[in-house]
Amino acid sequence: MPEETAQGPLVGYRVLELGSMAAGPFVGRLLADFGAEVLKVEQAEGDPVRDYGRRFEGKSLYSASIMRNKRNISLNLREVAGQDLVRRMIPKCDFVIENFRPETLERWGLGYEDLRDINPGIIMIRVSGFGQTGPYSGRAGYGIVAEAVSGLRHITGDPDRPPSRVAIPLTDYIGGLFGAYGALAALAHREKTGEGQCVDTALYESAFSVTEPFVPQYEKTGEAGMRAGPRLPGNAPNNLYRGKDGLYVQVTAGNDRIFKRMAEVMGQPELAKDERFATHAVRWQHVDELDGIISTWAAAIDSKEIEDRLNEAGVPSARIYTMAEVYEDPHFAARDMLVHVPSAELGDVTLAGVVPKLSATPGDVRWAGRRPGQDTRAVLRELCDLDDVELSRLEADGIIYCADQLPAAAAAE
Repeated sequence: MPEETAQGPLVGYRVLELGSMAAGPFVGRLLADFGAEVLKVEQAEGDPVRDYGRRFEGKSLYSASIMRNKRNISLNLREVAGQDLVRRMIPKCDFVIENFRPETLERWGLGYEDLRDINPGIIMIRVSGFGQTGPYSGRAGYGIVAEAVSGLRHITGDPDRPPSRVAIPLTDYIGGLFGAYGALAALAHREKTGEGQCVDTALYESAFSVTEPFVPQYEKTGEAGMRAGPRLPGNAPNNLYRGKDGLYVQVTAGNDRIFKRMAEVMGQPELAKDERFATHAVRWQHVDELDGIISTWAAAIDSKEIEDRLNEAGVPSARIYTMAEVYEDPHFAARDMLVHVPSAELGDVTLAGVVPKLSATPGDVRWAGRRPGQDTRAVLRELCDLDDVELSRLEADGIIYCADQLPAAAAAE
């Protein structure tokens, strides 16, 4: 990645990403968004994530996003020569990201201790289902499996139905966030001491961490969290209400002052004085009655009007958006949350913007995910000092894969 095309606080740091699918690559995506040079390593056939989700003209849309801002190189890590290329790159890298099953990299001589011997300042972010230690460490673990063990899945869904899930790999993304957070914490330590370290990120722990209200609750009361559907246990009103047009509005008015404002919007100010609903504590005890009253009010009004009336009064509320509404909403555009970037495979493509927004050193999205092996030759020339003869030999031996050279216009993306 030409460094002058990047911006953000991580410009000048180099990341070698050995991960696949979502969790490890999301760590890399976050670092790349803020300027780090991320070298995405794939097998010749590409990361399996390229086969997930919808496609456009035979090309992966998922990989366009999660591989954005990365340089793509293809190495056969199961061959000693491929492993040697990784070792040769390590002295020039700051971070390594991996999400293989624990002990896999150790078998290849690429574990943290092996890489630390080459570069004592290396920071390795390891993302796995159950962590690098403990009785479950050897288990294969996708995010949704880790979510089941964490207890998060138990409290997701409607109370009269089996545990549910959201339609994205949520725990992989939560784990990726923790992995990136750990990477930057380790970087702060290295800036002070010169020492790298291993960041052990377990997906089940990442999911478990967001169930924190239920941990002391279970110890002290014996009550485990339960599925509550669209409600938030202990907080009312906090639910979906269906408008006259059949569309739903999320309303959150558990605070007593906010509920008073909501009652006034409904034309029923007496609700805020009703002994069943006057305080936060008693409203939850009578949540079925309260939801019934609000549902009756909402059913006579279109969802947009419900949203507008409540927001004007300072009551947090929003219609349930589809992606169509997201694309039409001016707020997303105003905050650069729908960005148009070049893609050699897809033409210009729209991706989600950078989060969070930094005032002095903002990140950016420079290009969409590239083809497998698109940058193999350039990266290995730069980091391993290989010439064309050596590169051709490695390619002939199946150690590396180099995508065909792009036309000049596409290569300049």
